Amino acid sequence: MQTWRPPQKIHVKVLGLAWQGSRLLAAEVTRDDGSVKGVRPPGGTVEFGETREEALAREFREELNCGIAINGPWTVFENLFWHEGARGHEFIFAAPIRLLDESLYRRPEITLVEHDRSVWTARWFIPDALPNGWELYPTGLAAHIKAR
Repeated sequence: MQTWRPPQKIHVKVLGLAWQGSRLLAAEVTRDDGSVKGVRPPGGTVEFGETREEALAREFREELNCGIAINGPWTVFENLFWHEGARGHEFIFAAPIRLLDESLYRRPEITLVEHDRSVWTARWFIPDALPNGWELYPTGLAAHIKAR
């Protein structure tokens, strides 16, 4: 089980919105006790000197060992949130993508490995039909999806 707290500084992040019909690829977000509180599409931090496109491609190579193609416009979210009593602040660039490894679309569960060796589980979720009590992160993504 991973214990994670948001860093106490503003982060710039990228997320890839990979769709399989009406299902979005998203990783589980857990509480300290291991229970799932929601899901978030894969992605990560934009490193100094990287463009958002480079960061998104790198994150998918690192976490899923997969190339991507960005196939739509970027959306930006400012995400102010709380996680286990700690405040977080992110600016998130999200873009619809296509996974270049077509076999990932046939897998019901995908293991994501972070740079710190932490492991996350991603699945294909219908954003409007998440299990009871689960949320879609970042805040504002659900409204953006409904409006598209």
